[in-house]
Amino acid sequence: MKKVVILESLGISDEELKGFQQPFEGAAAFVSYPKTTDIPALKEEVKDAHALILANMPLPEEVIEAAEKLEFIDVAFTGVDHVGLAAARGRNIPVSNASGYSNESVAELVLGMALSLLRNIPQVQERVRAGATKEGLVGGELKGKTAGIIGFGKIGSRTGELMQAFGAKVLATRHKSTAPFPDYVEEAGMEDLLKRSDIVVLHCPLNDSTRGLMDYEKLSLMKPSALLINVARGPVVVEIDLVRALEEGLIAGAGIDVFDIEPPLPLDTPLLSAPNTLLTPHVAFATRQSMTLRAEIVFENLKAWLKGAPQNLV
Repeated sequence: MKKVVILESLGISDEELKGFQQPFEGAAAFVSYPKTTDIPALKEEVKDAHALILANMPLPEEVIEAAEKLEFIDVAFTGVDHVGLAAARGRNIPVSNASGYSNESVAELVLGMALSLLRNIPQVQERVRAGATKEGLVGGELKGKTAGIIGFGKIGSRTGELMQAFGAKVLATRHKSTAPFPDYVEEAGMEDLLKRSDIVVLHCPLNDSTRGLMDYEKLSLMKPSALLINVARGPVVVEIDLVRALEEGLIAGAGIDVFDIEPPLPLDTPLLSAPNTLLTPHVAFATRQSMTLRAEIVFENLKAWLKGAPQNLV
């Protein structure tokens, strides 16, 4: 029997979790732990594990190396930059992810951020609560705007569909050429996209080519009236450059769900005091529906591995 260690909550109820585990009786024994970043504690938790399940908590190489029996890593997340992949590769340990579980949830948050920023929703709510009016805060509409999507994968393409449904023109760029763009999407180079877009949305993965992608130079190419929305990874944006761009009026506002570090953020983080920002604590993926779908994918990945045919490999 394989020992499967769940290193953090999967965001579903205990009843749901038991339901997903039940078909594995006789093949796998599950042990769950609360999330921790304490390395010695993690090493103790994984020491006898044959498989690990985690979401977005860090899994450093030294922890993987300490798991002497480890045969499989099952990541309940799309990105895997928080996993010590070099250690896994060195031991030929397959790593699967849950790509696709948050396509809808992330794309819908982008729309929510875009509409909130365009209509000044945070500001006008404060006005009402303060007994004031909308004076000086007349908003704008998404219809007729140009949305530029950087990273046109499954989530980016869903964002494009929603933007198009609201009457926006859609530009897109991607590093990898896969399926053709839909008819309503115009492929654009990075500089062209930044110059023309009213809303720039980041959906790209974090890697060597995208780390620090949106620096002061790139932000300077955007329209003064434009918005930046980042639901990709924090380090894709040079945070201090974004703060400077907002303070100098190079861009009009930003919706940020991901940061250089995982929230909670230190209260002296410069972005917290930057003007016209809508900040959320890495919640784009987190809906009741997406958590259930994520668990389905994770346990299907586990079943495939136990059958000797791992799927969704990264």
